[in-house]
Amino acid sequence: MKLKLTILLMVLSFVLSGCNTGPTPEEEIYETLEEVVNLETSFKEQQNPLVELEKKEKELYDQIISLGMKEFDKIVALSEEALAIVEERETRLNEENASIEASKEKFNLVKDYIANLEDEKLSEDANQLIELMENRYSSYSTLYSNYLEAIGHDKKLYTMFQSEDLTLEQLEEQIKNINESYEKVIAANEEFNNFTEQYNESKLAFYENAGLEVVYKD
Repeated sequence: MKLKLTILLMVLSFVLSGCNTGPTPEEEIYETLEEVVNLETSFKEQQNPLVELEKKEKELYDQIISLGMKEFDKIVALSEEALAIVEERETRLNEENASIEASKEKFNLVKDYIANLEDEKLSEDANQLIELMENRYSSYSTLYSNYLEAIGHDKKLYTMFQSEDLTLEQLEEQIKNINESYEKVIAANEEFNNFTEQYNESKLAFYENAGLEVVYKD
């Protein structure tokens, strides 16, 4: 029933080498972009727990559908446990979203620094970077909405399991709704990952073209 969700976040951390009397627009952009990375730390931290919660929920689901109505009390207990896991997934998803929203707010500051760039080609590169990141944020918004919708269907399923009047037809219809929802989640996730990869590649290219000497931070 469940489709495993794995969100790829390619985070890169650097430190500037060298120093000068004051930050250039290029360096201000750099500092802001790396602060964006830090603000998405919570986003990254939610990924493995979400996957583990999905696995636990799938195990409970498998147990539930293996039981007959003579074991209804056990079905209710397992469905309540599964419902609690779904609610925890929702909490972590909202924490993930808050992290993205914080990084989005910080990222908007980059536009002010771009206006101070003197190199026209570099300005074009920076604007392309903004476009990619805005597409990334937009795709995440879709992903978040689709995942919330899927979670809503999960909640309904485990509530339905607690009714002795549940019919096979109702169950099949709800499972269909869930699978359709997760298909949308998978599609949105792939788009988000693609924009993330493109953004990170463009960010590194911008650093290089801007003449920023950066080194990997351990």
